[in-house]
Amino acid sequence: MIINPIIPMWLMGIICVVLLLFKKRGVYHFIRQILIVILIFVTNMRIMIPGDDAKAVTTNVDIMFVVDNTISILAEDYNGDGRRIDAVKADCKYIMEQFPGASYSVVSFGNSVERLMPYTIDSNMAYQAIDVLNGQTEYYANGTSLNDVMAKMSGIMKNERDTFKIIFFISDGEIMNSEKLKSFEGLDEFVDAGAVLGYGTKEGGAMRPIKYAGDEDEPEYLYYYNDDYDKVKAISKIDEDNLKQIASDFDVDYVHMTKQSQIDGTIEKLQAEIMEHAAYGEEDSKNGYTETYYFFAIPLLLLMIFDYIYYKRKV
Repeated sequence: MIINPIIPMWLMGIICVVLLLFKKRGVYHFIRQILIVILIFVTNMRIMIPGDDAKAVTTNVDIMFVVDNTISILAEDYNGDGRRIDAVKADCKYIMEQFPGASYSVVSFGNSVERLMPYTIDSNMAYQAIDVLNGQTEYYANGTSLNDVMAKMSGIMKNERDTFKIIFFISDGEIMNSEKLKSFEGLDEFVDAGAVLGYGTKEGGAMRPIKYAGDEDEPEYLYYYNDDYDKVKAISKIDEDNLKQIASDFDVDYVHMTKQSQIDGTIEKLQAEIMEHAAYGEEDSKNGYTETYYFFAIPLLLLMIFDYIYYKRKV
């Protein structure tokens, strides 16, 4: 199911509350008023459900997810002790549900930058590419160079097709070596909109990576030895300065993700930009979505006509 509101949900909520404040006299009239408000709210949600042989909405919108797959993305400090990577996967799925008809591509980075999925209108395939990400193995990881990531992203995006491009750069911003993030001004010419999503806390979280590919043992917390040769649990902390700089280079919003709803404002803004700048169309699809708003719009119209006739007679 996809919810693609016509009017922002917060604004529609205010409208519905205002409508309910003008309470009509009589139980039946008030019940009818409540039904009208509910139908207005649900119609505005523009609920779309999967349907065989449905008309799939298509757009000239390309959405690229650039996802951090380093060991630090496994840190357990999301909304308490949740893993960052689990929140990332849930949020990516949520974002895809808000942009029906778009094409998706997935890029991940760790020791290297990899294009996991070319652009596809099949959001399920794109999500599966993200869902298999589970951080690098302890023995394979050798530190993250965000400078290499940003340089290679520039090369990838230079050769993209001419569409309305949205990027979601997803990371904790942590650089494991001692390098300083360089400026990559000019990346904004390759994207039209998007956001940098930051995960993690300043206090940080411990990580439990698997040791090597195929390792079936229960993952253990990552430790290191300090200068006094004491065994210390490794902690990953968000680096918002790096993330804000990347957002500035792309000229997009930065959002510190501590709960899923924090992306809603950015999604609404992007949806408005798409409506203004992107082209829409329809095509037959076995994996399409069926509009349901008219199921609610028809009884809403009938109730409003009844109200109009009733009160016109009263006058």
